[in-house]
Amino acid sequence: MHGMSLIVKNITRLVAGFIALFGAYIVLYGHVTPGGGFAGGVILAGALVLVVLAFGEEFSRAILTHGIAQASDCLAALAFLLVAVFGYAAAGTFFANWLPRGTVGHLASAGTIVLSNLAIGIKVGAGLFGAFLALALFRRQGETRLIEPDGDWRE
Repeated sequence: MHGMSLIVKNITRLVAGFIALFGAYIVLYGHVTPGGGFAGGVILAGALVLVVLAFGEEFSRAILTHGIAQASDCLAALAFLLVAVFGYAAAGTFFANWLPRGTVGHLASAGTIVLSNLAIGIKVGAGLFGAFLALALFRRQGETRLIEPDGDWRE
């Protein structure tokens, strides 16, 4: 993948940051507005996929590699589990709230739900982006295997 035309690259430069910012907003304010970790993670992954499609895989590796996506996926799953375990340690049940609640309608109003949404958002975003990179690599390797050196297609 070498990227697309100059028009697509320039539009991507303009909108990818806004898409990522909107995804972060959806993750962080999912307990106050419609959204949450899953929806925000999908939006974050969409921003990264857009950058890969517009600029190519080589450029995108400078932003986020497949290894970093895998590590983020695993660490976010661990963070989500830790929120649950801390709830168990604090109140005897998984996911019990162990943070103080704030004013209704504000970011810090939901206790541990914000931490859970953040962990889910990172996990979903990194997982979907990693899956996209794996499928792109599979497709690229599949194309090179389908053609024989003499130019004939394999059956």
